[in-house]
Amino acid sequence: MLEVRNLCKYYGGLRAVDGASFTVEKGSITALIGPNGAGKTTAFNCISRTVTPTSGEIWLDGERIEQLRPHKITAKGLSRTFQISRNLSDMTVIENVIVQSKVNGLRGLFRPAISREEKEKAMSILEFLGITRIAYEDGHNLSYGQKKLMDLAALLMSEPKIILLDEPAGGVNPTLMEEIVDRIRALNEMGLTVLIVEHNMDLIMRLSHKVVVMAQGKVICSGPPDIVRKDAQVLDAYLGGVLEEEAA
Repeated sequence: MLEVRNLCKYYGGLRAVDGASFTVEKGSITALIGPNGAGKTTAFNCISRTVTPTSGEIWLDGERIEQLRPHKITAKGLSRTFQISRNLSDMTVIENVIVQSKVNGLRGLFRPAISREEKEKAMSILEFLGITRIAYEDGHNLSYGQKKLMDLAALLMSEPKIILLDEPAGGVNPTLMEEIVDRIRALNEMGLTVLIVEHNMDLIMRLSHKVVVMAQGKVICSGPPDIVRKDAQVLDAYLGGVLEEEAA
């Protein structure tokens, strides 16, 4: 579904992403991992076009998208979350979700600000995520974990076919993390393709069908979790330190 070919993003002499290539198969959960500074989030930003790639190609369902504007990419079925929630804190949860609704041409601009259909759809998404109780809470009243769930709900409102999740469980308590994992797995079982950046290796190894490892802007390994965690390059670049900490 998604193919990244020789992607590069340079900031002066800094090669944040340096010729990275990888694929995300339709219906899969693919993890993008690596040490801090490996280029994971920059790759996400290039794919979603929140930054402009220096060079390379990005293909979605057989169509090049790296030169499209972000809203055009969203319209084609690719949506993402960010490490830090970008919710509108002076709006309620349900308003933050509804604002992500698709606009179907000029006619959509003349509909009521919140239509009955949009409200029903938003409430069904909040129910799926188990957060209907906070539907009318202001964004600034939410906990960090609740903001993560609200961001996921807003993303689903745009009816994506592939979602990019940037550290969806980062900074949340273990109980809520398991809830987020269960919801991601349920969405995938419903046919949604997922690309995820996450530092929690236990989560990644349990959740992902495929793992892509980046280091110094390059892809150094790609494959099933059990194979990746035994790869010598991966152990040297990243997982070795994590596994040593777990053993200790």
